[in-house]
Amino acid sequence: MSGNGVWRFATAAAFVGLGWGTASAEPVSRDKVLAALPRLEAMAQQLVADRAVPGLAIAIVHEDQIVYLKGFGLRDTSKAEVVDPDTVFQIASLSKPIASTVVASLVSDGVVGWDTRIADLDPAFRLHDAYPTAELTIRDLLAHRSGLPGLAGNELEDIGFDRETVLHRLRLVPPSSSFRAGYSYSNAGFTEAGVAAARPTGKPWEEVSEERLYRPLGMNATSSRHADFLARANRAALHIDLGQGWEAKVTRDPDMQSPAAGVSSSARDLAQWVRLQLAKGSFDDERLIGAEALAATHVPLMALGTNPATGATSFYGLGWNVELGRHGLNWGHAGAFSLGSRTLASLYPDASLGIVVLTNAFPTGAPEGLADSFFDLVFDGTVSRDWGSIWGDIYGGLFGPAVAQAKAAYATPPTPPSPPLPLAAYAGHYRNAYVGEAQVAEAGGALTLALGPKGARTYPLSHFDRDLFLIFPDAEMPDRPSAIRFAINPAGKAETVTIEFLDDEHLGTLARVAD
Repeated sequence: MSGNGVWRFATAAAFVGLGWGTASAEPVSRDKVLAALPRLEAMAQQLVADRAVPGLAIAIVHEDQIVYLKGFGLRDTSKAEVVDPDTVFQIASLSKPIASTVVASLVSDGVVGWDTRIADLDPAFRLHDAYPTAELTIRDLLAHRSGLPGLAGNELEDIGFDRETVLHRLRLVPPSSSFRAGYSYSNAGFTEAGVAAARPTGKPWEEVSEERLYRPLGMNATSSRHADFLARANRAALHIDLGQGWEAKVTRDPDMQSPAAGVSSSARDLAQWVRLQLAKGSFDDERLIGAEALAATHVPLMALGTNPATGATSFYGLGWNVELGRHGLNWGHAGAFSLGSRTLASLYPDASLGIVVLTNAFPTGAPEGLADSFFDLVFDGTVSRDWGSIWGDIYGGLFGPAVAQAKAAYATPPTPPSPPLPLAAYAGHYRNAYVGEAQVAEAGGALTLALGPKGARTYPLSHFDRDLFLIFPDAEMPDRPSAIRFAINPAGKAETVTIEFLDDEHLGTLARVAD
């Protein structure tokens, strides 16, 4: 998982009735901000001491100045290397408001417009239906209102396909809603927006991001390329807990969806970006992005309903969550890799105040817990609720029910189980246009399934019942089973295979290719 799709919603019409002036934050004094810092620091230290996270970094900006910048804990639990303000983290979907800032720079300079059609920028890109393909704009994709189902493309990335292949195959995915009528958080769609917006420059997205944003702000540790992250000596490893405490067991290369989730950065660098946001496109008294172009990213376009922790009315803009909550207008976005990353930026523009929290673990509600507690201290002088526990439960529950359901479904084979056919009946070459090629091979009395380009991912199959086998495809949830189902023809040979973990959009059934 990469993203901030913890809650999902429908249209932005409700904002008209609310009005902007009904919940605006008052400016806050520097004294109130500074007074909250010792308590915030104590909470961060306690999180590390309690092993709630291996490490974290915090940056706070107030009235165009960085007033707090510090790291805590370890970059990697297997090493004695500490987190500092320059430690580089993979920020997952916190990349989205970074990306919309880059696109705002292109809009500001007239390279593209928010309503430039994708068909004019990237004529080869297609959605499932002709009308949305023709009318789709940058704004539509950045607001997650294209109709693309949220998970579409993620599964292709998981089995090793590159960006070009994934974006090309989105044309095969039926929409989850009518065009512009529903919100569906799509990493692949967001990625196409960034890639298409960069095309008039003749340069790749990663280079445009560097030239338009990272270099001008002095974000020297920030990149949209995974190779650059790996080249940093001072980088935070991803951590998951498989029952033995936090371990750096897995890695995540997000280059396929770089605009949506591929940024790596430090607390120090992200503080500069927060300054740019709060200063409405100016930086060190120089206009870098037109105020109007940047303001468009904060306009609520899709209603998200109610924030599950705070109760705030929530909307999605262009790469930003926009909320009217207990302390006023808030712009924010979270990031999460289920392979071991949690991040957050949360800004109160009327108070010229923002915080960034980066952590190297999943699941954890530490970023939101720290941010919400800090803002309570600044605005109210006291923490109103145990935000860390509230957000921890939300993130901790993201996969629990699904894992439990999958384990329960396949916990006990039928009694007695039906034996499989001779394994040669299942072995063979299968394909469809979306998943591509699959090879089921027999060796040593067992079956394996190879998927992805040139069989990049290989999974052993364990028999469950007759023509149903199980695999365990999730590195971060190694005990979560997924079904492989074969359909047998009258001749006693498998004619199709349905791969459950690739079938969310009902595109996971592959037909046998003639031997």
